Amino acid sequence: MMIFYEEIGILMRPRLFAVLILFFSIFSELMAMTEEDNSAKLNFVDLTSKDNDVFNLDQFLWRKRVIIVFAESPNHPLFSQQKDLFRAFPEELMERDIVILTDTEPIARTALRQQLRPRGFSIVIIGKDGEVKLRKPFPWSVREISRAIDKMPLRQLELQSN
Repeated sequence: MMIFYEEIGILMRPRLFAVLILFFSIFSELMAMTEEDNSAKLNFVDLTSKDNDVFNLDQFLWRKRVIIVFAESPNHPLFSQQKDLFRAFPEELMERDIVILTDTEPIARTALRQQLRPRGFSIVIIGKDGEVKLRKPFPWSVREISRAIDKMPLRQLELQSN
């Protein structure tokens, strides 16, 4: 009887190994898809694309908070760092009704760039009421952004009503 189990064990090891490899490859693909799905829900809107020539913030009034990230180019290291910080915790941003707008071409002179006049890299947070709430000349973590938003009166009301 003991020999029979040992023979099965020896035969089953390669199959078990193959099943484990398959399981871990599928699991890693699912995790990657989840990360892509979360960052896709963040609503990154490039203001310098041709589709957004005439972009109006009024469409977000009383519905969304807007974070505008200005940079000198899409390859700017601070811009890349900020996008990575956003992608690390997308749920936190989505929970606070945030839309992220990007403007990486100063030459395009978008309406928002002319209105807000950023110098180099800059983050501007606009509340649901359409007012500029914060400006930062360096990347800010989602945790810091969340804390700043959570201190705003409208966010306090949202938290109380939930």
